[in-house]
Amino acid sequence: MIKPRKLKPGDKIAVVSLSWGGLGDPELIHKFYIAEKRLEEEFGLSVECMPNALKGSEFIYEHPELRASDLMRAFEDKSISAIICAIGGDDTVRILPYVNFDIIKNNPKIFMGYSDTTINHLMMYKAGLVSYYGPSVMCEFGEYVRMPDYTKNAVKNILFKNSAGFSVKSSSEWSDDYVVWDENNINVSKKMRREKHGYEILQGFGTVSGHLLGGCIDVFPMAIGTEIWPDLEQWRGAILFIETSEEKPTPSHVKYILRGLAAQGIFKRIKGIIVGKPQGEVFYEEYKSVLLQVVYEEGLTELPILYNVNIGHAYPIGILPYGINIRIDCTEKTLTFLESAVL
Repeated sequence: MIKPRKLKPGDKIAVVSLSWGGLGDPELIHKFYIAEKRLEEEFGLSVECMPNALKGSEFIYEHPELRASDLMRAFEDKSISAIICAIGGDDTVRILPYVNFDIIKNNPKIFMGYSDTTINHLMMYKAGLVSYYGPSVMCEFGEYVRMPDYTKNAVKNILFKNSAGFSVKSSSEWSDDYVVWDENNINVSKKMRREKHGYEILQGFGTVSGHLLGGCIDVFPMAIGTEIWPDLEQWRGAILFIETSEEKPTPSHVKYILRGLAAQGIFKRIKGIIVGKPQGEVFYEEYKSVLLQVVYEEGLTELPILYNVNIGHAYPIGILPYGINIRIDCTEKTLTFLESAVL
């Protein structure tokens, strides 16, 4: 896998809207200005929006080809060091016909986002580029009042430094609070709770290591069968990471998707599974049950499963880089990078 170079103060980042275009809607554009200021003042980065990123949700929906054009332009622009997605959505897959994988491969740079951005990460993986399942412009960088230290520290430790040996720890706090996106609420903070679970090992012993591959499980059905879905050899030896969206899919639906992965032979080729904290801890116990049921039916009762990790739709979140090697220690309940995520 090709690694992009690490960020440094003064670098320019590009903002792209590759799925939902709400960042440019009049009632929500204040989220962009919050994120822009934070990226500049707290991370020392300069911000450039790609030509169509702020044209609003209706325009973005109607022009998947221009969304892809923005992405390709951001990769080709030598002055840009990183690309951060505005937000997820449910429409990224429509840009697939317009993506040039050679442009991505020949212009390596940091690419980050989560949720529906899983589709883009699979594009990066196909091109051979390490990418970063982590904060988006609208949600985390545009957070009201302050960006959680947990997320801010992940950005600084993983994207700005050599992260070999980095330990992905459980956040000491979390939130299921919902603050409506409205300019009247820009001074309203989310109420935090003490984390009572920490990491849980659902099954497995000892240590396992492998390359990270996965994303938002809700999005997998749109990718399966397309040119970006990894083949079985790419899954061999991987650590699968999965998380669920704000739609909070039912345990039955999650079970159907997991059974689909099992039917492809994926579970019998991977080394372990990392599972994100369900948003708001909805279906917290139920998701554990269906996952254990599916792996049991596959005869994989010793496959290590690390549960309740701060990725994706949890709050707060960290970063997991596609393609890099990571170690799960079932005894110590730890998650450790075995190599740096950036050059």
